[in-house]
Amino acid sequence: MTDEPNGRAHYREPRQARSAATLARVLRAAEEIATSDGLAEMTMTGVAERAGVAVGSIYRRFEGKEQLVTALTERMLERREEYVAEQLRGAEPSLSGVVDAYAHALLRSFADNSDLFPELLRARGAGALDRGARTITEIHRLLLEAAAPHVRQIRRSDPAAALDTVARAILGACFHNSLRPDPAEGETARRRYADELGDMAIAYLLAPDRRGGGAPA
Repeated sequence: MTDEPNGRAHYREPRQARSAATLARVLRAAEEIATSDGLAEMTMTGVAERAGVAVGSIYRRFEGKEQLVTALTERMLERREEYVAEQLRGAEPSLSGVVDAYAHALLRSFADNSDLFPELLRARGAGALDRGARTITEIHRLLLEAAAPHVRQIRRSDPAAALDTVARAILGACFHNSLRPDPAEGETARRRYADELGDMAIAYLLAPDRRGGGAPA
């Protein structure tokens, strides 16, 4: 597969509302099939039938299944970015509120389509990993932006580095949870796990460095 320099897919972007609505139906159908039956079982004909559109209309936008998978990957990553941004905008205006919102948003985001997402990244190879890295960078930026008004509460010697550590740790824990055979499932279990991640992160941010240093007086 050939990716454009900025990682976007080589498919035709819709210019009209009706066309955009059709594309949304196609991608939703593709996601439903890939989630229930697996990516290998997803076909252009099956997606067309599920979306209620002619298969020719899909081929007018996508040259083949690879481009459809590219678009589906892009859609899922954009949805993750938008969801995390929305949750951080609505966070309680405090350091703990921002960290809790980040943990809950990431855990729920990775819990959605947890089996499909790694499969999509494997199917697209290096291009998908690059696009995934851009999403991680954006999610990281969103946390730093939301936490900026409360950074003086951090007691570590290097608050920026501490926030970076928290961002990485929570992201890694949420991604690991989505891949493990016994993930935290269900609303209650996910909420408890996200609360624990938030508690650990806040305890770290509010504790002075153990190996010397500490926040300036």
